Amino acid sequence: MKKILLLGSGELGKEFVISAKRMGCYVVACDSYAGAPAMQVADEFCVFSMLDETALRAAIAQHQPDLIVPEIEAIRTEVLLQVEQEGFEVIPSARAANLTMNRDRIRDVAVGLGVRTAKFSYADTAAELLIKATEIGFPVVIKPVMSSSGKGQSVAKTAADIATCWDYACAGMRGDRQKVIVEEFIHFDFEITLLTIRQRNGQTLFCEPIGHVQERGDYQYSWQPQPMQAHYLKAAQDMAEKVTTDLGGAGLFGVEFFVTANEVIFSELSPRPHDTGMVTLISQNLSEFDLHARAILGLPIPQIDCTEGASAVVLATQDGKDPQYSGIEAALSEPGVDVRIFGKPTTRPYRRMAVALAKGPNALPRAREAAAKISVLV
Repeated sequence: MKKILLLGSGELGKEFVISAKRMGCYVVACDSYAGAPAMQVADEFCVFSMLDETALRAAIAQHQPDLIVPEIEAIRTEVLLQVEQEGFEVIPSARAANLTMNRDRIRDVAVGLGVRTAKFSYADTAAELLIKATEIGFPVVIKPVMSSSGKGQSVAKTAADIATCWDYACAGMRGDRQKVIVEEFIHFDFEITLLTIRQRNGQTLFCEPIGHVQERGDYQYSWQPQPMQAHYLKAAQDMAEKVTTDLGGAGLFGVEFFVTANEVIFSELSPRPHDTGMVTLISQNLSEFDLHARAILGLPIPQIDCTEGASAVVLATQDGKDPQYSGIEAALSEPGVDVRIFGKPTTRPYRRMAVALAKGPNALPRAREAAAKISVLV
């Protein structure tokens, strides 16, 4: 039985714990607050900030895990680099966790590998941001180098927007790096997440591409498969394999791309299950969480089957505690629809609290209709 120390215990971590437990693992779930979703299904839990070097080291020393599995970006990854040298295994690797914690580092890796990205630059102040944005040309997308789920992301249409965008990015930053990435606005036809699985033994595998739509920089709904031309899919797979091979290790990566009328452009990468990939809970025989568990445990993945499916998020609208839910019965009355309540103990505006899933024909509108029937009550 493998002991896993899970760093971050949100809804993605919860589904991963369920998959890992089914494979016989013992899981210790960690997060900065008690009652986090993954803690509800894990064997043990720890409450501490993963940006606290001392607390992170203490948790690793106490539990002596076989595998350290990050679920979030905001981790003192220097500690992971050090403990990996001491013999602990970090998934997929400490280098991958360290590089992808910050958008500037993984973007620099992609460029160094010759992967096509949007034009971009970095800024440490609002004044520098204005200079860099002007050089790239408006409109531009502005994001904190370290954040998640779209926090702090906005679009500056003109120079007059820069001060507001800078303040918004700073408010959405995680960690202790006050730095933003500014990039050209890509007029894409659609964007995809390509779930990429590096096995311990065997070739790199790919799931069918997942299409998704974002608002406020955060995913709202996704569907699988996203139709796209074969040569564009091959280009995305080649880029995904190139970057994940460089990062190393075993596990599932969520690799995001913009697809335009003329090319495929690398956007971002997460070395872990991806929020848009929650659609795989209903669209695949093995969900992204099952695939991550199998890959890191060195278990076979003989076949990934995919059928038409979609997901749509359910958001909170206000601050509150101990939320209740209405409309679940109405949502589940539709054939082929399922619902996942994450179990988060508190709410805030736009916080993701649940997801509606649908499979079969017209999966996307059905998933969105199901999500619209569910209300979060506080």
